[in-house]
Amino acid sequence: MNDENATKVLVRSRDGRMLAGVCAGVGGYFGIDVTLVRVIWAVLSVMTGGAGVLAYLVAWAVIPESGHKSSIAQNLLKNQDA
Repeated sequence: MNDENATKVLVRSRDGRMLAGVCAGVGGYFGIDVTLVRVIWAVLSVMTGGAGVLAYLVAWAVIPESGHKSSIAQNLLKNQDA
């Protein structure tokens, strides 16, 4: 990602993760501190009555983990097709 010609890809980070790496991945993608992302996500979760928790779970399923090419949701869909 430090390469000027490389495109940015949103992935769940293995470094600095607390749960599934969603906030660490979002922070790395946008170049902001992961703690700030976690605080914003927590505040939005409280203010929206838990919708942020649902968004986190969806992001966990849809965003692939670093080092993997497909997400959990894509893997589940591939297994259903077979």
